[in-house]
Amino acid sequence: MTPPPLAETAEISGPTTQAEPEIHPAVTLSLLSLQHALIHAQSALMPLVFIQIIDQFGVGVGQIGLLIAVGNVLSGAMQLSFGWMTRVMSRRGILGLGGLVFGGAMSLTAMTTAWIPFAATTVVARVGGSPQHPVGNALISEQYPVARRGSAISIHIALGNLGTVAIPLVGGYIIARSGWEPAVLIVGIPAIVVAVAILLFLREAGTDRAAAMGSGSTLSAFRSLRGERDLLWLFVGSSVSAAGRGLGIITTFVPLYLSRALGLDDGTVALMYTLLLVGSVPGPIVAGWISDRVGHKPVLIATYLLGAGSLVLLVIAGGNIPLVWLAIGFLSAFVFEESALMQALVADVARPAIRDVAFSAYFTLMFGVGAIWAAALGALIGSLGDEVGFPVAFTISAISYVCAALVVTQIRAASRPPVAAASASASIPR
Repeated sequence: MTPPPLAETAEISGPTTQAEPEIHPAVTLSLLSLQHALIHAQSALMPLVFIQIIDQFGVGVGQIGLLIAVGNVLSGAMQLSFGWMTRVMSRRGILGLGGLVFGGAMSLTAMTTAWIPFAATTVVARVGGSPQHPVGNALISEQYPVARRGSAISIHIALGNLGTVAIPLVGGYIIARSGWEPAVLIVGIPAIVVAVAILLFLREAGTDRAAAMGSGSTLSAFRSLRGERDLLWLFVGSSVSAAGRGLGIITTFVPLYLSRALGLDDGTVALMYTLLLVGSVPGPIVAGWISDRVGHKPVLIATYLLGAGSLVLLVIAGGNIPLVWLAIGFLSAFVFEESALMQALVADVARPAIRDVAFSAYFTLMFGVGAIWAAALGALIGSLGDEVGFPVAFTISAISYVCAALVVTQIRAASRPPVAAASASASIPR
């Protein structure tokens, strides 16, 4: 997928005393999107691999669950460290070295012959991929002006989602034909190549880093977030809407609902799940493009309300299969845009000096809150039973969207990109 023409010069956030390197945002976006897709591919591939190694290594589902939990905890904890790390190391270095760790660990995973080394390399790979969200999005935000930032971040997220959509088909085919080891290598080896390309070809001005280092310590920067009214409202809104987040809550519970509550056969569930995932690629791109023209905040509010309506339709549909198909189509269209639009808002309201710590705090919070919502909704469904529990959980998710929309109205972001920024971006060489 070729990104639309985007700005070819960095957004300048303040004066510098050194000549800045020639910045090519399109190169940055392309390399980071490829890396993002490979990291998502690992998340989608490993559940298929787990099925294979349970018998091969003699482990149980409980050990698989523990492995996933350890990886999630360590990856989530790493998010907070990047607010400090970006002050002592370039974003290019963090993303490149992280990619080498990710790709190298994935490649080593394919060579393991026992559970302990398999688990260790899998966890290391998760940690190696952890810089992608906070550091990658902060770098993209630095290099793109406000009038094009929504599209850029949306492309980054959408291509990551493409890895999620594509790998079950490609990885499943390779596992069936050649075993799980080659399937793991098709993620690990390209990840190493992309990481090397990031280190060799990606350039950054470092204006955010200079602003951050000139504004005080990392601790003081994190403390300053308490006084950032708009960021606090944004964190609250995103925490509330996490009850219905597309990748995580919706993609986890909807297939279970179709199978366990509605009793649909495996083939129909697979087709509906595919329809659900398909929207995760074009949805963010279209929403990002629109938001750069009418504003990130109003488009986010609209997607919340449309997502809530889609969930209500799913609950109302019950066993009416044509209506269920329609509801799945609407969910596919409207529940995957929130992440991209929220991250564009983070970039809009966070000053350059605190942009890295803002993204670090945002993703740390989202990892934790998302896990809490998933556990809470799962426990609710378990206590009420499938037929009652799933509709109640989806209703809660719909309500969370409406509440998040109300919270987001409190964010003092421009309703549409500044005219000056939009005009400037139009004259930038492409």
